Amino acid sequence: MITVFGEGRGFRVVWLLEEMGLPYRLRDVDLFKGAENDPEFMAVNPGGFIPALVDGDVTLVESIAIMEYLMARHGPTPLAPAPQDAAFPAYQQFLHLGEAGLAASMYFVQGARNFGPEAERDNWSARQALSVYVTRLRLVTQQLARAPYMAGEAFTAADISITYALEFAQRTVGFQLGEAELAYVARTTARAGYKRAMDGCPATKGWVAGLAAKS
Repeated sequence: MITVFGEGRGFRVVWLLEEMGLPYRLRDVDLFKGAENDPEFMAVNPGGFIPALVDGDVTLVESIAIMEYLMARHGPTPLAPAPQDAAFPAYQQFLHLGEAGLAASMYFVQGARNFGPEAERDNWSARQALSVYVTRLRLVTQQLARAPYMAGEAFTAADISITYALEFAQRTVGFQLGEAELAYVARTTARAGYKRAMDGCPATKGWVAGLAAKS
């Protein structure tokens, strides 16, 4: 049985598993209580961050690496175009852009704004990270002017990666997406796999519901 430790970016992994139809178990990790107080999790990932995945004798951390592993080990799947496919370069770029260029940058923006001391909530590093997010988002906007999905005409794991990053920015700092991005998120989140993933991630579902109630 595949075990996913933690929601957060683990939502990407759960969504992928739902799209692939693979059985899994989600094991909650409460980072607000401190990962160091969860010895079972720390034995899986001594770094103390989520998500982590255990699949038999394989242990992996980092959401994009986990996604690539699952598709390679448990595929083939149309969610990952073959290297010879014309869609592969765009797929590869946006799969990684969703974390390296977008979510990772927004992580520091939301950390400063939501958890930093009042005087540090708009510090230089937070502004720089926001600038990185905005410039990388231009690549998404450009791609959406060409095609409905990040790799072209078909939904792939790259869309899971990018959608997570866009929703993360909306939910954590109220980042305003453009019309093209909003329409894109509406397309990707209308999928049955996304809805099953949301139902399977109670902390994420509760958080999103709480944000909706406040708006």
